[in-house]
Amino acid sequence: MKNSNRPFPVRIAITGGIGCGKSYVCHQLETAGYPVFYCDDEAKRIIRTDVEVRKALTELIGQEVYDPDGNLIKSVLASYLCAGKENATRIDGIVHPKVAKAFTDWSTLHTDCPVVFMECALLFEAGFDKLTDITATIIVSEKTRLERLMLRDNIDEIQARKWMALQLPETEKQRRADFCLRNDDIHLADDINNLLHMAIK
Repeated sequence: MKNSNRPFPVRIAITGGIGCGKSYVCHQLETAGYPVFYCDDEAKRIIRTDVEVRKALTELIGQEVYDPDGNLIKSVLASYLCAGKENATRIDGIVHPKVAKAFTDWSTLHTDCPVVFMECALLFEAGFDKLTDITATIIVSEKTRLERLMLRDNIDEIQARKWMALQLPETEKQRRADFCLRNDDIHLADDINNLLHMAIK
């Protein structure tokens, strides 16, 4: 946990590998009354609507990344991203600073809340852990993650494992995180309570 004297509530990052149930855990937090900032949703909004980002992406990829009405052509962006890791790094360099600022601005709107949450799949990869006070990663068995991913996206196990392999290894997430949330019926509620206790003690 990082100490901070800035005028924000305690900011907790929630991360975890694909198929771990981040959305479910964050829904539980929202139901309990805690604000949650979703980095992926914000990144998508910024790419669609931010004028500076639109200009930078057009210069980087080409005019074809947006249609004549200014709407993002997702297939063009996806093709660019899939062409190489360097391309993804360039996109991240354009979008991530905007998402980071959006989170910081959002945090200032919730100074009446003792705790707020950030949901971020690429928390450590993007360096967004530096924006928060506590980092928590969600852990479930590999078998459960595979089953969820295959069912959710209608893919086979080979493809699911390929997608999982693109992310930071679970062991590394757990090593870097301040806290681990076990996403199962037995432990999750207690783990959330313990995480909140860590935040406000």
